[in-house]
Amino acid sequence: MTAFSDRLLDAGDDIWAAQKEHPFVRELAAGTLDEAAFRHWVTQDYRYLLDYARVFAVAGTKAGDETSMTRLLDVAHSVVDYELDLHREFAEGYGLTPADLEATEKAPTCVAYTNFLLRTAHEGSFAETAAAIYPCGQGYLDVAEQMAALADGEHRYTPFIEKYTSEPFRESVSWMRELVDRCAAENPGERDAMREAFLTSARLEYRFWEMAYTQETWEVPA
Repeated sequence: MTAFSDRLLDAGDDIWAAQKEHPFVRELAAGTLDEAAFRHWVTQDYRYLLDYARVFAVAGTKAGDETSMTRLLDVAHSVVDYELDLHREFAEGYGLTPADLEATEKAPTCVAYTNFLLRTAHEGSFAETAAAIYPCGQGYLDVAEQMAALADGEHRYTPFIEKYTSEPFRESVSWMRELVDRCAAENPGERDAMREAFLTSARLEYRFWEMAYTQETWEVPA
């Protein structure tokens, strides 16, 4: 029997394919990505991760068992304690300070994505939230594996690829898959809502690459 997480990935197959073929992804893999585009990704993802941690924390308060609650709150802490530090390291290499990261204004796509996740966490069910956070983890792993396959030797973006193909990251994604499958098994009536939450996040994942590549801002054309 096909796992529900795999059924979600099948439903989002076209989105996954588009992510892997996005010029941000292909150029990062080749080491030719414009530094300005990568800086835009770093600053926006830093702001995204602050809210991503909040989503895990809210989900932890809704978990029905102690193990899930502990893991979700641990992830929230890990994002703030470890992953944001990694972004500060990335940023330092491009002349950005922690103050620059903290002062960054979210681009429209970042606002849309984080608002969707937070609203789902606060107003949706635990199962919907599990499905909504899954595309970020699985998407980055799959895209980074694509980058690793395309890359020809080491270059300035190699640490990005290594981080998102590391064993700790793989283990985290595996746990997220298991959480989605368990939620679907325990809440069969919520599977349609889970699917919609998953697909919305997946579409926003794709838009996040586009946002970084085009260096999207709030500027209104004259």
